[in-house]
Amino acid sequence: MTHARPEVDATAAEAAAADLLTALGLDLTDESLADTPRRMAQALIEMTTGSDFELTTFPNDEGYDELVLVRDIPVHSLCEHHMLPFVGVAHVGYLPGGRILGLSKFARMVDLHAREPQTQERLTKRIADHFERSLHPKGVGVVIEAEHTCMSLRGARAVGTRTVTSTLFGHLRDDPRSRAEFLALTRSTP
Repeated sequence: MTHARPEVDATAAEAAAADLLTALGLDLTDESLADTPRRMAQALIEMTTGSDFELTTFPNDEGYDELVLVRDIPVHSLCEHHMLPFVGVAHVGYLPGGRILGLSKFARMVDLHAREPQTQERLTKRIADHFERSLHPKGVGVVIEAEHTCMSLRGARAVGTRTVTSTLFGHLRDDPRSRAEFLALTRSTP
């Protein structure tokens, strides 16, 4: 799986971080802040750079046609409006067609698509689109629940609120029973 990304200029990112911190009135000659621009740039690079992986699938020789669901996949991304993190979990499921997916690829796909500034709605749809294109399942569903620090640490300061987004395709969208089963299984439990 390849996901084209622009090349990162770590030196320019560090210089920009130093400029921003200085503009905010921070004294970068202070020993505790001296290396902050480098650490800040590296953190942002890490949060916006995903790793390519091979989408491993296997023949569905048994004709398995029931829901496959991986719940509570950790997800963290950056809000494109404030460059602050949103953090939560993704629930990803599908109704197999001719191929089944290696289970570790669910988490890898979520992580790959989370590594860029975006809205939660876009992230949810991109993951579902990727499953749909790559696996051609009978149905696919993605639900993401996340807390946005742009809402909890600033602005409304509504700590603990979670945003829930979903994208459903195929039978998980069109068949009421399949839809209800998927959504019931993705609900958080205490």
